[in-house]
Amino acid sequence: MSARNETLKQWLAAQLDGEPFTLAPASSDASFRRYWRVTHASGTLIAMDAPPAVEDCGRYADLARRFRAIGLNTPEIHAEDREQGFLLISDLGDRVYLSQLNDQTADDLYADALEALAIIQSRGPLDGLPLYDADFLRRELGLFREWFLEAHLGLRLDADERAMLDHVDDVLIASALEQPQVCVHRDFHSRNLMLTATANPGVLDFQDAVVGPLTYDLVSLLRDCYIVWPAARVRDWALGYRQRARQSGLLAEEDAGRFLRWFDLMGLQRHLKVCGIFARLNLRDGKPHYLDDLPLTLDYVRDVAGRYAELDGLSRLLAERVMPQMGAST
Repeated sequence: MSARNETLKQWLAAQLDGEPFTLAPASSDASFRRYWRVTHASGTLIAMDAPPAVEDCGRYADLARRFRAIGLNTPEIHAEDREQGFLLISDLGDRVYLSQLNDQTADDLYADALEALAIIQSRGPLDGLPLYDADFLRRELGLFREWFLEAHLGLRLDADERAMLDHVDDVLIASALEQPQVCVHRDFHSRNLMLTATANPGVLDFQDAVVGPLTYDLVSLLRDCYIVWPAARVRDWALGYRQRARQSGLLAEEDAGRFLRWFDLMGLQRHLKVCGIFARLNLRDGKPHYLDDLPLTLDYVRDVAGRYAELDGLSRLLAERVMPQMGAST
């Protein structure tokens, strides 16, 4: 056992007043955080190990409390040591949404998830959260070029291609910023939602919350990088949420076409970013299994780029350079 693991065990022993316990890995994570299921005589808890040099467990703890205060089912914080980067939190179980979703369960599970999203957007905290502004969005879009196109695929972009991508960035950023700005979870999808017996769903991985576009979490959920649904079903779910947002006052009388454009372009921004993140996780962090999720993410990108005239240049780049190189790299 590593020295850090031994330190965690000593800290847990103190929190549990010396009560015997066992540790088992609880989940994997794209970040540097690690999660352990702590089994003791009274039940189970989750220990988070967030090395303070690279992670901020305090932000997680603060936002967990703020979200619980508005009725969201986030983990309860039982103990914390921000200096060492340790949290002891409630255990929301092991029924991840991704493993529970199928044609029969999807409507009910997404109904619960969209109810949780409505709470986040209508009552979620805004003060103290970073703004998902133009610079932030543009930095994220840069991950697609740097890590996916150049580092992963080995492509070298010419001046025209770089100018075309600048134009795409401008279109996506303008669409994001013209939307109502709300509390955004920023990773609201099937691997971060837990099926729970009460107050479903349990909500995880909220520590990167920002103030940003209304459709960001919606498209993260409905065009999830880990599971795909028929386009008509996604459209129905999205428009159902639009109606809810209008009734709650989050959204004015925008027509369905404008709302769906926001939804599409917000998803494109997210999926371009995620292509870069998956490539970076492989190349920088030694986590190649995320490459398995690239094909679906690229399918979303190609679909949206192919349906908007102002994205024709991106669509051609994907068809002529990206997809042939993807085939060559497999």
